Amino acid sequence: MERLLNDLVEKLRSAAGNNLQSVVLYGASAVDAAVAARHADLNVLCLLERAGAAELAALSSSVVWWVHHGAPPPQIFTLSELERSADVFSIELLNMKRHHHILFGNDFLSGLHVPMHLHRLQVERDLRTNWLRLRQGVLLARGNEKVLVDLMASSVLRFALLFRHALLALGETPSDSREDTVRRIAEVSGAPATHFSIVLAMRAEKSSRGSMNVPATLAGYLSFIERVTDEVDRRLESQSSHA
Repeated sequence: MERLLNDLVEKLRSAAGNNLQSVVLYGASAVDAAVAARHADLNVLCLLERAGAAELAALSSSVVWWVHHGAPPPQIFTLSELERSADVFSIELLNMKRHHHILFGNDFLSGLHVPMHLHRLQVERDLRTNWLRLRQGVLLARGNEKVLVDLMASSVLRFALLFRHALLALGETPSDSREDTVRRIAEVSGAPATHFSIVLAMRAEKSSRGSMNVPATLAGYLSFIERVTDEVDRRLESQSSHA
């Protein structure tokens, strides 16, 4: 993995020259070697001085090479674009600030300001949006248990992340552990997290899909997310009205 990242940086530097200001690995792959070993989880951001059509064309071959190794295309920003994006990508940028590793250039993320009052709004919106998408997925699954299990498995990490940011928006300092975060949000909401935790363990490959009671797990999973979303929304609304 380290050699692959080094090769990427060299290709980007060769293609972009002085236009390339920084390259950063962010997310879980920046702190967890097991995650970094999965190329699909190697999330990279490239900071450019200019990001017009000509500059993107110069990087195209390097990015195609990177994608052919199973990694997602890098995010491309200029510093001014990134700073202006902090109001709409507050969750994503707070995650980057928390978990990142500079591969080349300056550490522009550590000093990036993220407006927390807008973070609260994104938490509310993203909880509702992901909850509605989950409902749509259940409708389209037509009772197919394999599809329903895949739906829960594909959504559980995003909800765990949003729960962490919900606690942050509520003024807490949440744990880095997903399991601890789920336990705490269960306490805050008064909702039992049993079935959500079952899905989280399955997603982390700590339990088998074959042993799951899908109808019961789905019912509990949906109920937990709904109750957490409603309680977080209520508490953040109350915070806002007393501010």
